[in-house]
Amino acid sequence: MSEDKDLPLRDDIRLLGRVLGDTLRAQEGEAVFDLVETIRQSSIRFRRHADPAARKELEATLDSLSRDQTIDVVRAFSYFSHLSNIAEDQHHIRRSRAHQLAGSAPREGSLAHALERAFAAGQGTPELAAFFDTARVTPVLTAHPTEVQRKSILNCQMVIARLLDERDRMQLTPEEEQANDEALRRAVLTLWQTRMLRTEKLSVMDEVSNGLSYFDYTFLRELPRLYANLEDRLATRDRSWGALELPNFLQVGSWIGGDRDGNPFVTAEILEKALAVQAEKVLTFYMDEVHTLGSQLSVAQGLVSASDALLRLAEASPDGSPHRIDEPYRRALTGLYARLAATYAHLLGHTPPRHAVGPAAPYSHVDAFADDLEIVHRSLLANGLGALARGRLRHLRRAVGVFGFHLAPIDLRQNSDVHERVVAELLRAITPDTDYLALDEAGRCALLLDELATPRPLASPWIDYSEESRGELAIFRAARAAHLRYGRAAVPNCIISKTDDVSDLLEVAVLAKEAGLLRPAEGVLDVNIIPLFETIGDLRNAAGVMDRLFQLPGYRALLDSRHGEQEVMLGYSDSNKDGGFLTSGWELYKAEIGLVEVFARHGVRLRLFHGRGGSVGRGGGPSYQAILAQPGGAVQGQIRLTEQGEVIASKYANPEVGRRNLEVLAAATLEATLFAPRDPAPRPDYLEAMDELSADAFAAYRTLVYETDGFERYFWESTVIAEIAALNIGSRPASRKKSTAIEDLRAIPWVFSWAQCRLMLPGWYGFGSAVRAYLERHGDAGRARLQAMHKEWSFFATLLSNMDMVLAKSDIAIASRYAELVRDTALRDAIFPRIRQEHADTLEVLLAITGQQELLDANPLLKRSMRNRFPYLDPLNHVQVELLHRYREGHQDERVRRGILLSINGIAAGLRNSG
Repeated sequence: MSEDKDLPLRDDIRLLGRVLGDTLRAQEGEAVFDLVETIRQSSIRFRRHADPAARKELEATLDSLSRDQTIDVVRAFSYFSHLSNIAEDQHHIRRSRAHQLAGSAPREGSLAHALERAFAAGQGTPELAAFFDTARVTPVLTAHPTEVQRKSILNCQMVIARLLDERDRMQLTPEEEQANDEALRRAVLTLWQTRMLRTEKLSVMDEVSNGLSYFDYTFLRELPRLYANLEDRLATRDRSWGALELPNFLQVGSWIGGDRDGNPFVTAEILEKALAVQAEKVLTFYMDEVHTLGSQLSVAQGLVSASDALLRLAEASPDGSPHRIDEPYRRALTGLYARLAATYAHLLGHTPPRHAVGPAAPYSHVDAFADDLEIVHRSLLANGLGALARGRLRHLRRAVGVFGFHLAPIDLRQNSDVHERVVAELLRAITPDTDYLALDEAGRCALLLDELATPRPLASPWIDYSEESRGELAIFRAARAAHLRYGRAAVPNCIISKTDDVSDLLEVAVLAKEAGLLRPAEGVLDVNIIPLFETIGDLRNAAGVMDRLFQLPGYRALLDSRHGEQEVMLGYSDSNKDGGFLTSGWELYKAEIGLVEVFARHGVRLRLFHGRGGSVGRGGGPSYQAILAQPGGAVQGQIRLTEQGEVIASKYANPEVGRRNLEVLAAATLEATLFAPRDPAPRPDYLEAMDELSADAFAAYRTLVYETDGFERYFWESTVIAEIAALNIGSRPASRKKSTAIEDLRAIPWVFSWAQCRLMLPGWYGFGSAVRAYLERHGDAGRARLQAMHKEWSFFATLLSNMDMVLAKSDIAIASRYAELVRDTALRDAIFPRIRQEHADTLEVLLAITGQQELLDANPLLKRSMRNRFPYLDPLNHVQVELLHRYREGHQDERVRRGILLSINGIAAGLRNSG
């Protein structure tokens, strides 16, 4: 992108900065404005011109701030980061629209590009139809607490984004431009005076509510539009598609309200409430759409005909108004509304805000509602009103197919240790001499398979089980009740964290049987039982576990009732925390290769669920490249992946950006399935090189993190991990146990903390040591091999591209100031120089392999973005360190604590990366 193309972005940033400055001056006074402006200019001079005098001036100014001034400065620079994010998002939309208006070739990552590639390769209607018939693409929203922004802040930002978009798309009159300017100033003022921090910890239902907002922003409307656009594109190439409608292959899932792993606040009651508010959201949407359709389809019977089925719907309607007696479509839709209102009352126990015109029977299931809409659709087509069928009705019909009466399927997730204890207690209660926990794996599997073969229940209502067991049984029973109330799609999956052997899956099958989700007499299993392999050891064992599982006739019979498909989830976050960035990526890749081979040998269809985080340290990075870099056979038309924390807001709060991100997932899945991998099977010497690199990187990472005396204390003192726990950003505790051990710490706050101090350690540590050791063994030939791997192997290129981005966001000088927070000088001197040297080595070898002169040379857009952001981030980091010094030395008044928490928010916004 040329500088001219970036001019609108710079103009928007200047505009928003000027409005923020005016707001600051008006609200806080001229002195505060001058102070902020002095800091800003000094930081720009230091960052962009490496002016040492500017650095001294900046540090002197920041160190002399009073506590009240500190709050003002932190807020000002934090809000500027938020406004810059808005401007950048708007610029991406602007450039995408300009690309389309210019009639340019479809961009890589779009469905249009994927289809053009398919057509060019001779993939016609049969091949595409076969793909869509079995395709499944599902981004899954999680409740992981890395979204540091309040929903009120997001709402303010959306108003600002809408006003920028209005200026961009419309040629405003002077009066309209003035009105827009005033509205923009009001929006920035509202943002400035809106509390940035939450005063109370989020509850699970707060998280559910936040997650639902993205359905309002994007999913409910943009998903149907995406389908319609895709169908129209296919129809332009082959008229036969004009009479066909695509299956509902692209959907949105959720963990929010069902993810119990380490979260004691997710209970059966919470699951029931989450399902109810989801149903209320989607039913309200349907009723609003049907009500609007009724107002639009005012066509009169004397002027147009209607099918017999449509006329029967009209006659069954409670709408007896003589004013609409000759308007069959309107009367039919009034009847549909009445049935939806009755369904709402039946499912939720209270009436909807807008009452129906009369009583009607509720829909027994969503298919009955879809059938009624189909009657309206077919009648319009048959009577020359096809144009009316292609608008709101078309989108509503698609929404019903995608969202049902449940809105989003909620996955259940729990740790295998919990399932193990519950099954042990159930068995011991009926046979006291049975010590399930003492059995070896073979003994456990034999006992569980015997239990699965009998239809009799294991649990008794007359036995007083432990609280843990009661809670687990209640969750499974709530899932069964949800199936009966909302349909089986409401709770389709049970995910098992920390899966390490076959018995972990059979234990869940036993618990499912207790709730009626597995019925041995019928040979039916109503949920997918999904192992989650998380640690390095578990990833290495994944293929073997699935191989042994598929050899069990009893389990294969259950799998047949699930259409012969088995889902496997791979954990990126915990494998990274366990083994470091390079080893995690390599073991995930090898696990996929092993799983593909095992599933093919057993004739089972594999669906991989990628537990990726938002940051590179938790498996994040561009989704398109990541999907295309999967090993051959790993996609097979189906993929699920998690969308977490701040990634949800940045991807899906804006409807256009949200639709683009949904398109990317679908396009990448199509390309990865229909075409051979971007590169053939890796050469044997490439595989050997990765094994060598991974072994050395693993040793370097484990030696530092888990084998260095005092590293745990160093981590807690040199980062904001303790303060993150006070941010009230989620319902889930930061650690799995009440300890400070890194083994017990969740991957999310682990990565979040390293990002805040600008070290980003989980995204690169160990790579420098690994490459240096490799080059010592292989010399120039080894260097050439690594460079060839980067050019020829998508997996390795994607790995290094993500590391490139992480290193560009790191700053070792700033990180050194956080190291000074460690009180034990000997401990600090023993650890930080090692980190600094590894950072330098990693940077050097990365540039040598990629051939870049500087980081992000291959991504100039991001490079410019980071260059513009750093002058606004640096003061926040400096202030954060100073506040941490004060707070930990005993100056613990509310202003110091608030300043720390505000700085965490601002740095996260500036990096667009919190965990």
